[in-house]
Amino acid sequence: QCLYNKVFVEQFEETPLLVAVLTYMGYGILTIFGYLRDFLRHWGMEKCHVAREREEQKDFVPLYQDFENFYTRNLYMRIRDNWNRPICSVPGAKMDLLERASKDYNWTFQHTGKLVKDVINMGSYNYLGFAENTGRCADAATESTHHYGIGVGSTRYEMGNLDIHEELEQLVARFLGVESSMAFGMGFATNSMNIPALAGKGCLILSDELNHASLVLGARLSGSIIRVFKHNNMVSLEKLLRDAIVHGQPRTRRPWKKILILVEGIYSMEGSIVRLPEVIALKKRYKAFLYLDEAHSIGALGPRGGGVVDYFALDPKDVDIMMGTFTKSFGAAGGYIGGKRLIDYLRSHSHSAIYATSMSPPVSQQIITSMKIIMGEDGTTLGVVRLRQLSENTTYFRRKLREMGFIIYGNDDSPVVPMMLYMPAKIGAFGREMLKRNIGTVVVGFPATPIIESRARFCVSAAHTRDILDTALEAISEVGDILQLKYSRHQRLPHLPSSLGSWSTEESLLQEPSHVKPSVM
Repeated sequence: QCLYNKVFVEQFEETPLLVAVLTYMGYGILTIFGYLRDFLRHWGMEKCHVAREREEQKDFVPLYQDFENFYTRNLYMRIRDNWNRPICSVPGAKMDLLERASKDYNWTFQHTGKLVKDVINMGSYNYLGFAENTGRCADAATESTHHYGIGVGSTRYEMGNLDIHEELEQLVARFLGVESSMAFGMGFATNSMNIPALAGKGCLILSDELNHASLVLGARLSGSIIRVFKHNNMVSLEKLLRDAIVHGQPRTRRPWKKILILVEGIYSMEGSIVRLPEVIALKKRYKAFLYLDEAHSIGALGPRGGGVVDYFALDPKDVDIMMGTFTKSFGAAGGYIGGKRLIDYLRSHSHSAIYATSMSPPVSQQIITSMKIIMGEDGTTLGVVRLRQLSENTTYFRRKLREMGFIIYGNDDSPVVPMMLYMPAKIGAFGREMLKRNIGTVVVGFPATPIIESRARFCVSAAHTRDILDTALEAISEVGDILQLKYSRHQRLPHLPSSLGSWSTEESLLQEPSHVKPSVM
């Protein structure tokens, strides 16, 4: 029985052998020179900038572990200028950066006072373009500020439960198609503080190996037994489920109190989409619970922007705990959890609900306004237009990068687009060369990725025009030639027919033409 209602295509081209060897050699050379520099620092022949104990504390238990900071001292510092760049404008399709310089090899930075204007923003999670300071959302947030003020100064349990918070939660529940929902002021805490309320001692958590740090932290804080399955690998997940049912808890062999599967909608480093129909089929077969993190997929996938559940046209009731954030597609802050009879329990057991200060009113209003636009409840078609624009931009950008010969990871419909760099020296070089061409990008390396899979991660937005994307693509191709980043060994793909290459205004963003058969490839 086919579980998919559309073609499901993900690509993870294997790392070329020569590139892998050279990447390991690069890290090896950096490590050797790192030990040499540590030796020079130890004997005072090179100035040491790292935090360390005072001389009179040398016999204490060390507060700073030298070996653990080895990577930061000797590798990260060489390319640190690619991160934490100060932005001094709205982080929309274009942005302004505050120029900075370093006189001590990236240990410290000084602002030059100059601005780098109109930098094309290819790194922010602004999927639907709602991170803006003009328009309906900004006007509504301003009005909310005048009415409620900025801060609440209390928890929801005390004097911080405003009518705007209850309106937000009712809207989120309706948007998700669930009975009720609960909003939190911080997306990371939505996972890390609520998972411990849902699972504990005697429970088993099955976690995808590429899950976000907030999911990992929440699982660890819960005190449950954690077992990890291979990324998006249903054979690996089913084996763990079978073993859990057959063998039970360690030593006692008692049945698990609860088995909780943790997955994400879109994986933010891989650009892959969870195989949700298969996960739901397995959780039903083995009577497990499913926790779905839609931080990157809510608003960015589906014909109605309803996330990965909407993308696969599934019943929201089949997902036990639906989690997501407002920080990406809605241009705001915070997170939510939606479900059936779950919310009343969380209101009295979640640390994030009991002890955290309530969400700021203008942030709540930003979410309400943007969500109503997506749902079409504002009386316009702006939400549909933005969803369509994001889908078309994603298809176009991914196709062009592949045609140029770059190795691109992930699903064809994912607005998160990882482009492989591999070698450590090319991480910093790519980020700097792109900024020279007025393109702001995010570059990622070890330990955030496997050691030989450093990458640049682009985030496509509905705010990007075709001219902006073409300018970025031209710069990426130019830098790719300079740094020799076009590693793909596959033949360049021909242009897809119009029925598959982009969505027309008449058809849903996710509907396949009638002649295309469903596939799980």
